[in-house]
Amino acid sequence: MQGPPLLPGLCFLLSLSGVLAQKSKGTCRQCPLNASCVNGTYCTCNPGYTSRSGQKFFTFPLEICEDVDECKPPISIYCGVNAECQNIEGSFYCHCNAGYKLLSGNAQFSNSNENTCQKTTSSKTTTGTKELQQVVEDIESLLTNKTAWVMEEKRDIASKATFILQTVESDVIKTALRAPDQKIQKIQNSTVAIETRVVTDSCSKGIIFNLMAQMNSLSIHCNDVIQGNTQGPSAVAFISYSSLGNIINATFFEETNEKDPVYLNSQVVSAAVGPERNVSLSQTVILSFQHVKMKPHIKRTFCVYWKGTKEGSHWSRDGCVLIQANKTHTTCNCTHLSSFAVLMAFDSQEEDPALTVITYVGLSLSLLCLLLAALTFLLCKAIRNTSTSLHLQLSICLFLAYLLFLTAIDRTEPKVLCAIVAGALHYLYLAAFTWMLLEGLHLFLTARNLTVVNYSGVNRFMKWFMFPVGYGVPAVIVAISAASRPNLYGTPDRCWLHPDQGFVWGFLGPVCAIICVNFIFFLLVLWILKRKLSSLNSEVSTIQNIRMLTLKAIAQVFILGCTWFLGILQVGPAARVMAYLFTIINSLQGFFIFLVYCLFSQQVQKWFREIIKSKSESETHTLSSRFGPDSKPSEGMFSRASEEKILKLEHSIPHGK
Repeated sequence: MQGPPLLPGLCFLLSLSGVLAQKSKGTCRQCPLNASCVNGTYCTCNPGYTSRSGQKFFTFPLEICEDVDECKPPISIYCGVNAECQNIEGSFYCHCNAGYKLLSGNAQFSNSNENTCQKTTSSKTTTGTKELQQVVEDIESLLTNKTAWVMEEKRDIASKATFILQTVESDVIKTALRAPDQKIQKIQNSTVAIETRVVTDSCSKGIIFNLMAQMNSLSIHCNDVIQGNTQGPSAVAFISYSSLGNIINATFFEETNEKDPVYLNSQVVSAAVGPERNVSLSQTVILSFQHVKMKPHIKRTFCVYWKGTKEGSHWSRDGCVLIQANKTHTTCNCTHLSSFAVLMAFDSQEEDPALTVITYVGLSLSLLCLLLAALTFLLCKAIRNTSTSLHLQLSICLFLAYLLFLTAIDRTEPKVLCAIVAGALHYLYLAAFTWMLLEGLHLFLTARNLTVVNYSGVNRFMKWFMFPVGYGVPAVIVAISAASRPNLYGTPDRCWLHPDQGFVWGFLGPVCAIICVNFIFFLLVLWILKRKLSSLNSEVSTIQNIRMLTLKAIAQVFILGCTWFLGILQVGPAARVMAYLFTIINSLQGFFIFLVYCLFSQQVQKWFREIIKSKSESETHTLSSRFGPDSKPSEGMFSRASEEKILKLEHSIPHGK
């Protein structure tokens, strides 16, 4: 094999980046949504939007222009006293707080210079506040009356909870509509928090209402609030219950099971619009929940709503999708209005400091061994061949994966960086397994070609074939995974594939397939070698060498591949034992590669001895040269010939004399 084996792989990757760069250059005939063309060359985001990459001018056709929230840092528009900022798609506006209104009677204004918000003294405002306060008190009395819930059966509890939720929604909406001049109403006590918003005119383009109660929030489009009703006022209500989750808890979840129990880790919230009760929406609503238990070791997360049926009400996931979950909050996307909550399955296994120490020590040792193995494969000319090139690429992929794991696996913030780390680890580990598959294929082709004189053809085929497959196939798998569910790259605790929706099988599936195919290859190789050895038509030493390589490759697949299944077996009473086996074996994979392919190789051992021998000879030459170029060996030390003569003389003298 001529030249560094890594060069074709780098050229392949650079050629791909060159194609992408060429495609990105050119005119901006098709700028992305919310962007405009500049001088027929570049695209720039419209006012009120910013590019996801942070560049003002760009040519990349898949760039995304996102809405700038002018009401939040770093901009934080100030609207003046008794007023607050409201973000809308591509812009913003200011409006007076509840109990205040503009002297002009308008509902909104542009900046603090136009702020004329004055306190209203209307009797309707006072009446509306008192009515809403009465609703809150009624809710509190119902929820705190323990005798009303203790003796009830589960079905009756669900029915009563459904009735209370619907009644409260209806009462709150009616109360808000009876005081349309009071655009926003907020009220809270220890049991419940309510925010309402009244719309008396048509919706501005792209306006979204953000309501908050007890650190939970709702984002809903204005068009879904007015429901096409421009004749009179419309209202939206957002209600948060602090103690209702103790009554309609996770036991009402229809998908619960004993092996993976779930717990309600948020407050129960309700969202409703009026005057006509409508649960279907033209656009989805976004709900953000603050966790009851902060920083949990989350195993799975479910966004659910309270589904009322004739058979009995329960929590259901229909129409609700998880957007993201971190240590403090969960964000959900729902297609309808109802009462909502977040259910979680927590990981019961606490962090084991011993496993952490084993991981870092083992991976550090593997990094050193992989580096030494890669240098050996590059520098030792005696073992340079296609098989060594495959070992080299495997070592490089594992080295980069371990290095990234040690430095970035726990960096879960920011989310985008964590997703990139998870995608890179997904790619590097898949690439390592793909190179193992190519090793199995190469051994099979080599053994098969013992029956035909075409060994050089195998090498030419592998040199042309291995780099596009070794680095291209994992890239395709990761690209498909990222395109289908990009939000599942990264978990709240680790930058790895999220177990939700079976996404982790985007890694385990190809790994299982590769291991099975490799075992088939190795069985075929052993069968061919057995047949050839019995016929003795080929050189026995060649067959034995291939057999040894095959046994090493089988051991490699077992150590590098089968150990991943120990991670799946970390359940039940044997979970801790499996966790230790998984951690120890996987962290020492680099050491295993260096041990089998370098230290156990006779050619590498001979190369090491030659290096040590040449080094000792050079030291001897340096020592002898200290006496000057004209000094004789007898003056400083015995010459090699003299030493040999003395040794012969010593051996010729009889013992005892």
